[in-house]
Amino acid sequence: MVEALTRSVPAEPDGPVPFDLIELLFFAYRDFVGDPDRILADYGFGRAHHRVLHFVQRRPGLTIAELLDILQITKQSLNRVLKELVEKGYIEQRTGRQDKRQRHLHTTPAGQDLALRLVQLQSKRIRRALDAVGPEAADTVARYLAALIDPAERPKVQGLLAS
Repeated sequence: MVEALTRSVPAEPDGPVPFDLIELLFFAYRDFVGDPDRILADYGFGRAHHRVLHFVQRRPGLTIAELLDILQITKQSLNRVLKELVEKGYIEQRTGRQDKRQRHLHTTPAGQDLALRLVQLQSKRIRRALDAVGPEAADTVARYLAALIDPAERPKVQGLLAS
Protein backbone atom coordinates (compact mmCIF):
# COMPACT_ATOMS: atom_id res chain seq x y z
CA MET A 1 0.00 0.00 0.00
CA VAL A 2 2.78 2.47 0.90
CA GLU A 3 4.43 1.90 -2.45
CA ALA A 4 1.14 2.54 -4.25
CA LEU A 5 0.68 5.73 -2.25
CA THR A 6 4.04 7.13 -3.25
CA ARG A 7 3.86 6.28 -6.94
CA SER A 8 4.08 9.43 -9.05
CA VAL A 9 5.46 10.80 -12.27
CA PRO A 10 7.98 13.60 -12.69
CA ALA A 11 6.64 17.09 -13.12
CA GLU A 12 8.64 20.22 -13.65
CA PRO A 13 9.79 22.21 -11.80
CA ASP A 14 8.41 21.19 -8.42
CA GLY A 15 9.16 17.47 -8.51
CA PRO A 16 6.96 14.41 -8.89
CA VAL A 17 3.21 14.76 -8.89
CA PRO A 18 1.70 12.71 -6.03
CA PHE A 19 -1.20 11.40 -8.10
CA ASP A 20 -2.10 8.74 -5.53
CA LEU A 21 -2.37 11.28 -2.72
CA ILE A 22 -4.37 13.65 -4.91
CA GLU A 23 -6.77 10.88 -5.81
CA LEU A 24 -6.99 9.59 -2.24
CA LEU A 25 -7.88 13.10 -1.11
CA PHE A 26 -10.54 13.30 -3.82
CA PHE A 27 -12.08 9.95 -2.86
CA ALA A 28 -11.86 10.67 0.87
CA TYR A 29 -13.66 13.99 0.37
CA ARG A 30 -16.24 12.33 -1.88
CA ASP A 31 -17.12 9.80 0.80
CA PHE A 32 -16.80 12.28 3.69
CA VAL A 33 -19.46 14.55 2.16
CA GLY A 34 -21.36 11.68 0.53
CA ASP A 35 -22.83 10.47 3.81
CA PRO A 36 -24.49 13.84 4.54
CA ASP A 37 -25.37 14.33 0.85
CA ARG A 38 -27.77 11.38 1.01
CA ILE A 39 -29.61 12.88 3.98
CA LEU A 40 -29.58 16.41 2.55
CA ALA A 41 -31.18 15.14 -0.66
CA ASP A 42 -34.26 14.14 1.36
CA TYR A 43 -34.63 17.80 2.34
CA GLY A 44 -33.94 19.16 -1.14
CA PHE A 45 -30.61 20.55 0.10
CA GLY A 46 -27.07 20.25 -1.22
CA ARG A 47 -23.52 20.76 -0.04
CA ALA A 48 -23.82 24.55 0.08
CA HIS A 49 -26.74 24.18 2.50
CA HIS A 50 -24.64 21.81 4.58
CA ARG A 51 -21.72 24.24 4.82
CA VAL A 52 -23.97 27.13 5.82
CA LEU A 53 -25.84 25.03 8.37
CA HIS A 54 -22.57 23.69 9.80
CA PHE A 55 -20.95 27.06 10.40
CA VAL A 56 -24.10 28.73 11.70
CA GLN A 57 -24.57 25.83 14.13
CA ARG A 58 -20.95 26.05 15.26
CA ARG A 59 -20.97 29.84 15.64
CA PRO A 60 -24.37 31.09 16.79
CA GLY A 61 -24.79 34.77 16.03
CA LEU A 62 -22.45 34.68 13.05
CA THR A 63 -23.05 37.63 10.73
CA ILE A 64 -23.59 37.27 7.02
CA ALA A 65 -20.30 39.08 6.38
CA GLU A 66 -18.45 36.63 8.63
CA LEU A 67 -20.10 33.66 6.90
CA LEU A 68 -19.16 35.03 3.48
CA ASP A 69 -15.58 35.35 4.67
CA ILE A 70 -15.50 31.77 5.97
CA LEU A 71 -17.09 30.18 2.91
CA GLN A 72 -15.49 32.50 0.35
CA ILE A 73 -18.55 32.45 -1.87
CA THR A 74 -20.47 35.26 -3.50
CA LYS A 75 -23.22 37.08 -1.68
CA GLN A 76 -25.60 35.96 -4.41
CA SER A 77 -24.77 32.29 -3.84
CA LEU A 78 -25.16 32.64 -0.09
CA ASN A 79 -28.45 34.52 -0.37
CA ARG A 80 -30.07 31.74 -2.39
CA VAL A 81 -29.02 29.01 0.03
CA LEU A 82 -29.71 31.07 3.15
CA LYS A 83 -33.16 32.03 1.89
CA GLU A 84 -34.08 28.35 1.52
CA LEU A 85 -32.76 27.46 4.97
CA VAL A 86 -34.69 30.36 6.53
CA GLU A 87 -37.92 29.65 4.62
CA LYS A 88 -37.82 25.97 5.58
CA GLY A 89 -37.21 26.80 9.23
CA TYR A 90 -33.62 25.65 9.74
CA ILE A 91 -31.97 29.03 10.27
CA GLU A 92 -33.26 32.29 11.66
CA GLN A 93 -31.90 35.79 11.21
CA ARG A 94 -31.86 38.24 14.07
CA THR A 95 -31.24 41.96 13.78
CA GLY A 96 -28.06 43.16 15.47
CA ARG A 97 -28.48 44.85 18.82
CA GLN A 98 -25.81 47.46 18.24
CA ASP A 99 -25.95 47.68 14.46
CA LYS A 100 -29.50 47.22 13.17
CA ARG A 101 -28.15 46.66 9.65
CA GLN A 102 -26.43 43.44 10.68
CA ARG A 103 -28.20 40.12 10.54
CA HIS A 104 -27.01 37.49 12.98
CA LEU A 105 -27.63 33.88 12.06
CA HIS A 106 -28.81 31.14 14.40
CA THR A 107 -29.97 27.59 13.81
CA THR A 108 -33.50 26.78 14.88
CA PRO A 109 -34.15 23.57 16.85
CA ALA A 110 -34.79 21.80 13.51
CA GLY A 111 -31.55 23.25 12.13
CA GLN A 112 -29.62 22.13 15.18
CA ASP A 113 -31.03 18.61 14.86
CA LEU A 114 -30.13 18.37 11.17
CA ALA A 115 -26.65 19.87 11.64
CA LEU A 116 -25.89 17.45 14.48
CA ARG A 117 -27.20 14.50 12.50
CA LEU A 118 -24.86 15.37 9.63
CA VAL A 119 -21.80 16.02 11.80
CA GLN A 120 -22.34 12.74 13.66
CA LEU A 121 -22.05 10.86 10.36
CA GLN A 122 -18.82 12.63 9.56
CA SER A 123 -17.53 12.15 13.09
CA LYS A 124 -18.07 8.38 12.82
CA ARG A 125 -16.11 8.30 9.57
CA ILE A 126 -13.24 10.25 11.12
CA ARG A 127 -13.18 8.03 14.20
CA ARG A 128 -13.10 4.89 12.03
CA ALA A 129 -10.22 6.30 10.02
CA LEU A 130 -8.27 7.28 13.14
CA ASP A 131 -8.93 3.83 14.62
CA ALA A 132 -7.45 2.32 11.45
CA VAL A 133 -4.24 4.38 11.60
CA GLY A 134 -4.03 4.85 15.36
CA PRO A 135 -5.31 7.76 17.42
CA GLU A 136 -1.77 9.10 17.75
CA ALA A 137 -2.02 10.03 14.06
CA ALA A 138 -4.72 12.65 14.72
CA ASP A 139 -2.16 15.39 15.36
CA THR A 140 -0.24 14.52 12.19
CA VAL A 141 -3.44 14.46 10.15
CA ALA A 142 -4.46 17.87 11.56
CA ARG A 143 -1.04 19.37 10.74
CA TYR A 144 -1.17 17.90 7.24
CA LEU A 145 -4.65 19.27 6.56
CA ALA A 146 -3.65 22.67 7.95
CA ALA A 147 -0.61 22.68 5.66
CA LEU A 148 -2.92 22.19 2.65
CA ILE A 149 -4.62 25.52 3.43
CA ASP A 150 -3.20 28.58 1.70
CA PRO A 151 -0.61 30.14 4.02
CA ALA A 152 -2.38 33.52 4.02
CA GLU A 153 -5.61 31.82 5.17
CA ARG A 154 -4.10 29.66 7.93
CA PRO A 155 -4.22 32.27 10.73
CA LYS A 156 -7.90 32.95 10.00
CA VAL A 157 -8.73 29.24 9.99
CA GLN A 158 -6.75 28.65 13.18
CA GLY A 159 -8.69 31.50 14.78
CA LEU A 160 -11.97 29.91 13.73
CA LEU A 161 -10.90 26.55 15.13
CA ALA A 162 -9.85 28.11 18.41
CA SER A 163 -13.18 29.86 18.94
